[in-house]
Amino acid sequence: MLVEMAGGRPKRSAVWALLPLVLALAGCGGGNDSAGNGAAPDYEARLADAPPELASLHARAGELTGGGPAAFRRELRRLRGFGVVVNKWASWCGPCRVEMPWFQRQAAERGDEVAFLGVNSNDGRDTARRFFEEFPVPYPSFFDPDLEVAAVFDATTEFPATAFYDREGKLAFVRRGPYTSERQLASEIERYAQ
Repeated sequence: MLVEMAGGRPKRSAVWALLPLVLALAGCGGGNDSAGNGAAPDYEARLADAPPELASLHARAGELTGGGPAAFRRELRRLRGFGVVVNKWASWCGPCRVEMPWFQRQAAERGDEVAFLGVNSNDGRDTARRFFEEFPVPYPSFFDPDLEVAAVFDATTEFPATAFYDREGKLAFVRRGPYTSERQLASEIERYAQ
């Protein structure tokens, strides 16, 4: 819409001037392929019927677990019978922040059938805890400042990285680098962890 000024010169109305801002904000919504704002789903309601092995993960939501590679391998053994999605992340990693809302939603949708674990590598405890305040998840993360847990699934250099273990506990696939959409993440969960 153009508005005539005195002298016959057109000027843009306030609506048109704000159009780029409106479009930019519209792209920040929580649709399937947008990162959203980190607001967590209602995990308690969505995961109420999870089997005991997965419910025990949900009871440790947002916990930073120690124990290194040995504890990580024990956790994988305990979760045999379920596909496992392991997301390696760091609070300083921009792409990790972009894809974390996708992990939040996928864990809410599939966390009663598939196990989710995090690996917080090359990071500090305080910054990792602040990250969990911003992006709460219904599963624990292994605290891995020296990348020893990440070495178990051969993903020490890439941030983020996601490893998939099959129901027998065998490493099925490792995505090195970020996802470009939630749909891509969901597809790999279905292919490698179910």
